[in-house]
Amino acid sequence: MAWKTPFISLNCMLLLTGLLVGCGAKKEAGETSDITAESSASREPSANRKPSAQAGNEAKAAQIENAAASQIYEVSADELLAARLPADKAAQGWVRLFDGYTFVGWQHSGEANFRVEEGTIVVDEGKQGLICTTTIWGDFELTLQFNADEQTNSGVFVRTPLSPSDPSSDCYEINIAPDDNPFPTGSIVQRQKVDAEAAGPQTPGQWRTMTIVAEGATVSVSLDEKVVCQYEDPASLAPRRIGLQHNSGRVAFRDVQIRALGMTPMIDAELSQWKKYPEMEGEFTVNADRELHVDGGKTQIETRERYANFVLVSEYKIDKPNMNSGLFFRCIPGDEMMGYECQVNNDFKDDSRLSPADCGTGGIFRRQDARVVAGDNGTWSTVTLQAYENHIAAWVNGIQVSDWEDTRKPDANPRRGRRDDAGSIMIQGHDPTTDVLYRNMQIKAMQ
Repeated sequence: MAWKTPFISLNCMLLLTGLLVGCGAKKEAGETSDITAESSASREPSANRKPSAQAGNEAKAAQIENAAASQIYEVSADELLAARLPADKAAQGWVRLFDGYTFVGWQHSGEANFRVEEGTIVVDEGKQGLICTTTIWGDFELTLQFNADEQTNSGVFVRTPLSPSDPSSDCYEINIAPDDNPFPTGSIVQRQKVDAEAAGPQTPGQWRTMTIVAEGATVSVSLDEKVVCQYEDPASLAPRRIGLQHNSGRVAFRDVQIRALGMTPMIDAELSQWKKYPEMEGEFTVNADRELHVDGGKTQIETRERYANFVLVSEYKIDKPNMNSGLFFRCIPGDEMMGYECQVNNDFKDDSRLSPADCGTGGIFRRQDARVVAGDNGTWSTVTLQAYENHIAAWVNGIQVSDWEDTRKPDANPRRGRRDDAGSIMIQGHDPTTDVLYRNMQIKAMQ
């Protein structure tokens, strides 16, 4: 099944609510599918992953205003699978914020013509504004490449609201700007200036690497692996979005990756952080390699700690088809798997990775199927799960596979409605055939 989502006006500042641009299903790996994002007023065919041009000044102005709303992107299963991160990097918690083909996981807050071109996010016209992640990040390491024209003024916003108003107080704006700008490239606008020599020249056609590390009140910026800015905020900002800015001129971004910092291990030899249910079928044991073996079911173990907003990373291994487990979260403590479920199942149907047989690893069970089955049976894969208020997202091997917003009425039971309150995390043994391994499971709570 394909994810089809009509877009509402950019003026509403909400383009992605639950189902996103580029999420979809296709019939066969290697084929492309109708991965759509429609304007309420128009629908344009995809052509080389660029929105079609319109003649005349009025039409061009309208095109800029509704640029993102009219875009339709196509991506094949093979392309998404090729974009997966190396196994060791994914296991460290790294994920791609931009898959190279679609705007899955992104939301516009303005009227600039952000678009996808040849594996990059490009913008060069329209009103000043951002394109932001739908996900929220607190302590993290972010790395990306950018390519800016000589006089371009752009930036990378971190811990930012969707529409920031004052970079001196409500976000950190890491500037991309010429040497004669009051805050040259690498500076944190209104907070700390980098001198022009450290920033380096802004040369058209040159790709540069920017790395931003935010831990508590400390924000550091590196350009091409050289630290150019180290800032201590007297009042640390709360977790918020990552944003890419259009101010003036042309800029392109690619290879946008992030990992959460400050993760805490969850599995030890004694499973001391977990409550067991010996009366239930199945077993949970930890082997000499500190791998958690889920054998048989229907069964569960449950964290003693409660979590509301968090990032969780875990490697998992399924050796045979038709194996089923799950990561339940915001559960009602003591109940039988009464929470949201991040599915763990690598099966797909019709020989298509874009057609999960049973929601797919990283899918939110009964809410949103994974857009691609990115895990492989017989080898270790990594799932990254993030929940913040009513927004839930997951990545498998670095590729975002789900992005869902719970718009239901509040309810203490997540099976019946939206639950933002803290709850336990449970690992599921689905049935007597379950035989799944987990290792390197870590979590970071976000306030």
